[in-house]
Amino acid sequence: AILREQGVNGHVEMAAAFRKAGFTAVDVHMTDVMTGRDALDDYVGLVACGGFSYGDVLGAGGGWAKSILHNDRARAAFEKFFHRDDVFGLGVCNGCQMFSQLRDLIPGAAHWPYFRRNESEQFEARYSMVEVLNSPSIFLQDMQGSRLPIAVAHGEGRAVFEKRSAREVSEDGLVSLRYVDNHGHATTHYPENPNGSPDGITGLTTADGRFTIMMPHPERVFRTVQYSWAPPEWGEDGPWLRMFRNARVFVG
Repeated sequence: AILREQGVNGHVEMAAAFRKAGFTAVDVHMTDVMTGRDALDDYVGLVACGGFSYGDVLGAGGGWAKSILHNDRARAAFEKFFHRDDVFGLGVCNGCQMFSQLRDLIPGAAHWPYFRRNESEQFEARYSMVEVLNSPSIFLQDMQGSRLPIAVAHGEGRAVFEKRSAREVSEDGLVSLRYVDNHGHATTHYPENPNGSPDGITGLTTADGRFTIMMPHPERVFRTVQYSWAPPEWGEDGPWLRMFRNARVFVG
């Protein structure tokens, strides 16, 4: 299920990445869930895409999250989906912000941060370098240690930890992505870290690895032609396609 809301603009790219990995991608609008046309029962995966839901006027992903939390039918549908043991979920950019505000509905997500305004106090659209860390995330299996460029486009991506500290979450192995500098070190330095998140943290997962959130956009760089430069041996598929193929392996 490629989930979108008013203002979301990354759903076509996201659908293309999942289709390339072998999924049937279905366009699901929030109105489908809120009116009962779609109860999310038929899907093995739920992906919340990036964009500008509600123009971000209610804060990062806030309007989108509240449309679920304050609608009994939608809340029940999402909570039922999240509590199934045969599914996965991914939140990217606006979807990451939204998922983080649904953390009370998602088993094992209590440690997830909220995402606040970038320290630069401006929208950041750039390529950044991230490192894939060792974590349970089903999306990033066997990618640990990779340092890869990725698209970034957000104004509110600074992770703010409230229930547990960034260090505690990192020590538990639940951080899946972090920004790194040209030496491969985790960084809070701008612009290598575009938002000021502590320890460069920009992706997290649940303890069982089935639900992952991240601020950068892997769906925008899953093809080699989407890079300004790439090694010729890459061929057609960029390294981020592995993430989507990992999800396909997970469902069998």
